[in-house]
Amino acid sequence: MTRIDVWLWSVRVYKSRSLATAAVKGGHIRLNGDPVKPPHAVKPGDTVTVHTPGWDRVLQVINPITKRVGAKLAVEAYEDLSAPRPAYLSAPLARRDRGAGRPTKKDRREIDRLRGRDSRY
Repeated sequence: MTRIDVWLWSVRVYKSRSLATAAVKGGHIRLNGDPVKPPHAVKPGDTVTVHTPGWDRVLQVINPITKRVGAKLAVEAYEDLSAPRPAYLSAPLARRDRGAGRPTKKDRREIDRLRGRDSRY
C-alpha cells in the first residue's frame, strides 16, 4: 500500500512531497469522492480527484508506486479521466516590456480588467 501524498508526488502531480501533503491536508484531494488525510493508502482502482483553481483532475490509480519515476513511467501509473484543461488556463500571461518602469494607475486598472478583476473593490 502507498500513502496518497507519496503517490501524488511519485506520479508527478506535485513537484515535492511536502506540496502533495499540504494539498491533501488542505482538502484539495479526494479519494473516491471522500476527503482524506495524508497517510491514507491508495490501491489499484481508486479514483483520486485533484482540485486546482478552475479545473478538477480525475485520476484512476492503476499502479500504486512508492518511488518517483520518470515522466513516461509515471503516466502509466494512472488513467486520466478528467475533462480537457480549459483553454483560459493555458493562455499566456500578459507581460510588460523589460525596462518599461512601474505601471501607472491607469496601467494597473487595465491589467486588472484583462485579468478579470474589478479594481474598484
